[in-house]
Amino acid sequence: MNDVAKTYLRFAAMIATSTAVMYGLTYLNSYAFDHVFFSETRLYMALVMGASMVVFMLTYMLPMHTSRRANLTIYLVSAVLFVGSLWLVRSQATVGQVSYMKAMIPHHSIAILRANGRRSPTRACAISPTASSTRK
Repeated sequence: MNDVAKTYLRFAAMIATSTAVMYGLTYLNSYAFDHVFFSETRLYMALVMGASMVVFMLTYMLPMHTSRRANLTIYLVSAVLFVGSLWLVRSQATVGQVSYMKAMIPHHSIAILRANGRRSPTRACAISPTASSTRK
């Protein structure tokens, strides 16, 4: 494998790793680990962020990536991925009822976590006991 191919493979690995980490980071503010369920919406948002990151990172790294054809292909694939993922996250076309309800668990878990926090807004503190008792 030549050096040019290695730089593109390293770039692809960097983008894939960063996108996977971004997906995982969306769950950091869950109240409890058992509130973490797979979420198509979070996956699509991670893909939107990853596709955006490709454009900026490749643009900054153009001197290291010298194949014009490969660069144009990467930009095109990134644009298609961005538009497709954005459409999926906005339309929720692939999200079924059960999947939607499971995705609401980590979403509401964030509210519980925030309501139980020391610096939470007054309104969140007022609804915290009700929200916590219905979720546990």
